[in-house]
Amino acid sequence: MTDGSTFVQAFTILFREGLEALLVIAALAALLRRADAAHRIAPIYLGAGAAVLASLAMAWVFETYFDGNHNDLIEAGVMLLAAALMFYMSGWLFLRQDPKAWQADLDRMAREALGAGTVLSLAGIAFLAVFREGAETVLFLHALARTAGGWSAALLGGLGVAAVVLAAVYVAMQWLAVRLPLRPMFLITSAFLFVMGLRLVGAAIQEFQEQVLVPVHDDGVPGLVSDLGFNGTWEALGVQGVLVLLALAGLLVLHRRGAGPAGATASR
Repeated sequence: MTDGSTFVQAFTILFREGLEALLVIAALAALLRRADAAHRIAPIYLGAGAAVLASLAMAWVFETYFDGNHNDLIEAGVMLLAAALMFYMSGWLFLRQDPKAWQADLDRMAREALGAGTVLSLAGIAFLAVFREGAETVLFLHALARTAGGWSAALLGGLGVAAVVLAAVYVAMQWLAVRLPLRPMFLITSAFLFVMGLRLVGAAIQEFQEQVLVPVHDDGVPGLVSDLGFNGTWEALGVQGVLVLLALAGLLVLHRRGAGPAGATASR
């Protein structure tokens, strides 16, 4: 294997596996900064750091006891749990999108709107976003090092460049967040987490399909679905469609009861 090939593969592994997790963490951190709650970012970083350690431990378990093969059912469970947290936070952010609800009383926000339960949810999302890809990334890099003759300069260089690019993406998102109005920031982050939750549900169903626990029917599914990173089967699309309908029904109920963002603000 040439040094150029090793460099590209190392870069691709870290960038591909790390980008999705970084986008989630960066979006949450940017949101807190924009909402004048930067002091609440630490749990997100702690959750991500704990996930790195857990990923290393899980990779060791897979390497030692499963010949380097990850467990599809464990991965599916992590994905579903992460999706549930993302749906929860998506709804939480949508209901608190009104800038007046945030800016009128930041002290109360720190005590209540970002209370212990919400902070734990943010940390949990960060942990699961990193952990669901972490062990697999470690195993991929370990396998690459073995086939490339060790942790060569080319391999480490690929990882270094990928880390720099990911860091640049993170900084760009923080810079953009400062310049966005608060309401669009809440709505964008809410929509992003909801879409990510849908993707995780589809990915979990794919793990079940690989274990032949769920059938696979993909005839007639547009290729664009898979191109966008979604599970291109009717089984996954059906579950995701139900979740979208449930979310829309919830929004309709809130609107009729006047309990949406405007109603919630008025009640305070």
